[in-house]
Amino acid sequence: VQLQASGGGLVQAGDSLRLSCVASGRTISSYGMGWFRQAPGKEREFVAAISRSGITTYYRDSVKGRFTISRDNAKNTVYLQMKSLKAEDTAVYFCAADGSEWLPKSSREYDYWGQGTQVTVSS
Repeated sequence: VQLQASGGGLVQAGDSLRLSCVASGRTISSYGMGWFRQAPGKEREFVAAISRSGITTYYRDSVKGRFTISRDNAKNTVYLQMKSLKAEDTAVYFCAADGSEWLPKSSREYDYWGQGTQVTVSS
């Protein structure tokens, strides 16, 4: 499956952005989907994940209440709605797909990755 992330940009602190991840090649209904991010000089970190059905979601603590992950399997698309953005949210954001029955938070568990979209939040 190929993943294409988009929606990043330069915003001010407190603004909102919605990232999209469009899949092609296979339907994402068979995959748990995740969003990760990587800031310069730092390791890639888990942001959010959503189960195949969309019923179960996980978030890293620092984005809880501000970010919402969702999916539209009919459109083969996963979203990350980000509100109340902070400077520390600045990173390249990646979407990923996991074909296992679990919904992992480790990047090592994910099978497919998109190319990333830059989010820059100015303070």
